[in-house]
Amino acid sequence: MTRETFLWVEKYRPRKITDCILPESIKNTFLEFIGQKEIPNLLLAGGSGVGKTTVARAVCEELHADYILINGSEESGIDVLRNKIKTFASTVSLQGGRKVVILDEADYLNPQSTQPALRGFIEEFHKNCRFIFTCNFKNRIIEPLHSRCAVIEFKINGNKAILASQFMTRVEDILKSEGIGFEEPVVAELIMKHFPDWRRVLNELQRYSVSGTIDSGVLVNIAEVNMKELMTHLKNKEFSKVRKWVVDNIDNDPVKVFRKIYEKLYEFMEPSSIPAAVLVLGKYQYYSAFVADPEVNLLACLTEIMTECQFK
Repeated sequence: MTRETFLWVEKYRPRKITDCILPESIKNTFLEFIGQKEIPNLLLAGGSGVGKTTVARAVCEELHADYILINGSEESGIDVLRNKIKTFASTVSLQGGRKVVILDEADYLNPQSTQPALRGFIEEFHKNCRFIFTCNFKNRIIEPLHSRCAVIEFKINGNKAILASQFMTRVEDILKSEGIGFEEPVVAELIMKHFPDWRRVLNELQRYSVSGTIDSGVLVNIAEVNMKELMTHLKNKEFSKVRKWVVDNIDNDPVKVFRKIYEKLYEFMEPSSIPAAVLVLGKYQYYSAFVADPEVNLLACLTEIMTECQFK
């Protein structure tokens, strides 16, 4: 069994734009590209797991374009990129059509060296090659790349109910295909917990499916974090208990954890300390996009709040 056939996120990855779960406006934009049988250079921006890479691959496959997928967080060296891109882009397409370089997680590429070099690649190979960049944070992509690409932001907040319903249907089909029993309310709660990170939902479902069923027993694992307990530990400066709290809750979405801490500041913290706490939260929330160990990052954040702020 290959990795792709084992991982649900790969096994059930949509191959066509019509199968992708997207707001209609964004989906129609890509359908227009397919109808025109041409795509411009693209910069796809949005949060983790919303489908940027899936859409990029689906467009290439529907246009029968040869494409190469390069992960910017793993292959960020300019020499590696230059060799890979030049070797690919300078050869004739086997399909006789366009060639496309998909540069995934391009916001990890060095803005002083690698990103400026890509500007030259776009111009050098414009006759037979297009570039699709994906990123979580478009502000980390230099302006010269912005100006050479059509920027499409995967904003889906206004379509939450519709998209969640569509994904619910997709997930139910996957679970039935895999022979996994499930309770609809449990699956719905898991979807809403991680919305709109579809990849995270599928990975979590596959993890919970080991028992053969997705039922209320997994709700213990996906329960809301206990913020009152955390605030008590912070107030009493109980580092060991704060650390245990982090370990117990590390499976929760970091963005939501930081948000819930922020919301509880006004209830548990002295007003004069709230501005300092907000600055700390903002700093570590930014770090969370890069860190190798989310547990250490969250614990560092809470430790700084514990030592620098006053509680009621």
